[in-house]
Amino acid sequence: MTDTTLCPLDQLSLDDLRRRTSVKWRAYPDDVLPLFVAEMDVPQPPVVVDAVTRALAIGDTGYDLGTGYAAALAPFAQRRWGWTPDVATSRTLPDVMVAIVEVLRVLTSPGDAVVVTPPVYPPFAAYARTEARHVVEAPLDADGRLDPVTLEAAFAQATGVAAHGTGPGSGRRAVLLLCNPHNPTGTVHTRAELEDTLALARRYGVRVVADEIHAPFAFDDLVDGAEPFTPLLSVAGAEDAIAVHSASKAFNLAGLRAATAVAGPDAAADLRRIPEVAGHAVNHLAVIAHAAAYTGGDAWLDALRGGIVRNRQLLTERLAEVAPAVRVHPGRGTYLAWLDVRDAVPEGVDPHRHVLGTAKVALGDGSHFGTGGRGRLRLNLATSAEILTAAVDRLGRALS
Repeated sequence: MTDTTLCPLDQLSLDDLRRRTSVKWRAYPDDVLPLFVAEMDVPQPPVVVDAVTRALAIGDTGYDLGTGYAAALAPFAQRRWGWTPDVATSRTLPDVMVAIVEVLRVLTSPGDAVVVTPPVYPPFAAYARTEARHVVEAPLDADGRLDPVTLEAAFAQATGVAAHGTGPGSGRRAVLLLCNPHNPTGTVHTRAELEDTLALARRYGVRVVADEIHAPFAFDDLVDGAEPFTPLLSVAGAEDAIAVHSASKAFNLAGLRAATAVAGPDAAADLRRIPEVAGHAVNHLAVIAHAAAYTGGDAWLDALRGGIVRNRQLLTERLAEVAPAVRVHPGRGTYLAWLDVRDAVPEGVDPHRHVLGTAKVALGDGSHFGTGGRGRLRLNLATSAEILTAAVDRLGRALS
């Protein structure tokens, strides 16, 4: 039994965690501290354990049907963000990237463009290219925020429409894949930024699709000056937009994948065009787990979020002491930290390999995230203060 009075991040020892067999604990030898992949070092919320155990006990492990996933998300979203998705038009799908691919297949054709905003979650570009879509980059600005000028140029390139949205286009369709909040920088897009982006997209005929898997990790209630999470579909101009949600990140359910795609009123017909077979791979047990988390996991999630805020401060303060050349991007969302180590490694040295070989710490390789990622590393904050402190001290020896 875990002690529910503790932050979930502090309930498991390193020895406990090394009993796990997921990629986080299998990819590297035992002398490496793994902080690279978005798995959290937490026990499952009791409400999830209870729901899955009950389902197994009664044999509720058949095929999934209906909109139960979105029906559980809707009150959670209302409590957290004052927004209620349209359950009736939602589509339950096997996971976030499967949902995004199915949406891309409906909204675009091979040869059409997908705009991404690097540095960004690498599967965005990888999956788009696998679907024979042309990837157009619209890099974030120096502060890690959406840049309207860069977006407009990318939209013009993607659609063939003349600058400022005037004149005929090429007839090509295009989608902007938006990470909201942004992975890896932790940027939480403001309502004004989203409104401007949607208006610009509409001018160029670009459809906007948002991955909002990190939505529970905005910290405006815990950190002064932090931006609140704004659901894309709650923003003016999002009538033809689509957002994808999953409890996978917030409740550490990557091994029990499921997701739901929700649409603005003008995009409901697009979700209906996703083939029925796309939902055949939905894991019914995963839907049960995710629904339980959304329904009864608020207190557990809030304790976790407090631990993430603590760990972000711990990382920033400790790195300033042991590796002052490392710059921590001041992201206010996700449980990820984005580190600029260009001034902390010798010229010509690969930062990821250097840290792994010298410090025995596995971090995410920034070069995989596209433009703006080289010389950066992504660190997962969702671990205990003890493990994080040990990892940072090791980084100090490699990056000081």
